[in-house]
Amino acid sequence: MNRQKRVAVINDVTGFGRCAAAVAQPIISAMKIQCCVVPTAILSVHTGFPDYFLHDFTPYLKSYIDSWEKTGITFDGICSGFIGSKEQISLVIDFFERFKQKDTLAVVDPVMGDYGKLYSSYTDAMCQEMKRLLPFADVLTPNLTEACRMLDLDYHSVDMSPDSLEEICRALSEQGPGRVVITGLQQGAQIFNFVYEKDKNAKLIATRKIGGDRSGTGDVFSSIVTGALIQGDDFEKAVRRAIAFLDKAIAFTVRQDLPWNYGICFEEYLKEL
Repeated sequence: MNRQKRVAVINDVTGFGRCAAAVAQPIISAMKIQCCVVPTAILSVHTGFPDYFLHDFTPYLKSYIDSWEKTGITFDGICSGFIGSKEQISLVIDFFERFKQKDTLAVVDPVMGDYGKLYSSYTDAMCQEMKRLLPFADVLTPNLTEACRMLDLDYHSVDMSPDSLEEICRALSEQGPGRVVITGLQQGAQIFNFVYEKDKNAKLIATRKIGGDRSGTGDVFSSIVTGALIQGDDFEKAVRRAIAFLDKAIAFTVRQDLPWNYGICFEEYLKEL
């Protein structure tokens, strides 16, 4: 059967706030790839808002995944993002075991924390469980906090020198993913992304820092990297495409003077993907 390329996105579905699957679906679709969502939770707005509705989808995930398997759906890529509970991590592993074939690209964005702190929904036990995803990942997109957690390193004692970052990436790669990008390394007026690929020279890619942090930035990044790799780009080009897109979209969002939790106005530039 002839079909477009197809990616499964394992993430929460948030109605307002431009994050998770609400970001991945339009971006991956704009890249002419079918995007199929596995919802880990349903939220009215994300948890960066003071009043949110949340429905945990964990009790329904197995039946949802069973239905896909019985229907005979296959995927060219699988991208996992925010996972809401320890139980869900086991279900995500089950999904990889069922649907990851020899040529299926697996991208893991281990959304756990930032600036040396875990997000409120994460525990040390969940961080330990997240390590179980590494053998399934072809690509890993952590920030420095998440990379340190995956390796049981003290975030505050790690320097951001290229040698140190390469050592971290190599240690992660030895557990599964051949390609690793450590995102959001801030230094002065710039943000750096450290790109590591096994048996190639690692690179620091710099871009300007625009405004403060915004929700959904990592989701935009991982979605574009996933789509670009499925389209056939090499890893460095995929990362550069994500960085360039974010630069434009964040600059536009800042000009709109929107609150941080409204996310990034990525819609303005979808046609460029």
